[in-house]
Amino acid sequence: LAEAFRGALEGDSVSAYGGIIGVNRVIDEATARAIRPGFFEAIVAPGYTPEALEMLRTKKGFEIVEVSPNETSEAEMGIGNFDFKRIGGGLLVQTFDTLEDDRNKLQVVTQRRPTLEELTDLLFAWRAVRHVRSNAIVLAKKHAMIGMGAGQPSRVVSVEVALRKAGERAPLSVMASDAYFPFPDGIQIAAQAGVTAIIQPGGSIRDEMAIEVADRHHMAMVFTGRRHFRH
Repeated sequence: LAEAFRGALEGDSVSAYGGIIGVNRVIDEATARAIRPGFFEAIVAPGYTPEALEMLRTKKGFEIVEVSPNETSEAEMGIGNFDFKRIGGGLLVQTFDTLEDDRNKLQVVTQRRPTLEELTDLLFAWRAVRHVRSNAIVLAKKHAMIGMGAGQPSRVVSVEVALRKAGERAPLSVMASDAYFPFPDGIQIAAQAGVTAIIQPGGSIRDEMAIEVADRHHMAMVFTGRRHFRH
């Protein structure tokens, strides 16, 4: 768990300053020790060992929150599956993007298939990108996010932001896009930076151009058949 925290922190240590830590496992002493030196506002986790709790309580102004993974209040209220957005003159109610992905529906569209290591990172990046605001790009390597482009007005700019965040770690990484590439420019830029594999929904009228660019750079590309596209 401590290693996972360090990997997440390295994904964007600058933006993490003053942030909130969310964890899906009980915080142990080693993880608390890794967290303690940094400046964070709060942590949310399903539990804490006594040693970890004692250590985290020494952080000044640091909120420690425990949330049970079996929390049912939202479900009991009937709102647990819905996302609410205010719009002019009303309220937009939509279901959360919680549908599990079917690996059997993944389609390799390039001449080269992803290696097992690439596929593992592609699936990780695809899970992560659903939580990033569109236009969303996630770069991953060795089970950790190393760069993120979020909320940009164009997909190619999101790719550029993610690559800038990844820096020298970009070579041999993989890339996930929450929606299709309307033009192959983002794929071209990623290839030039050393990205080796891509996962995206597909569905653009220019998919063939995107595949051609990927093949030219000996990249592997996988289509999921569904997008995330979080607004």
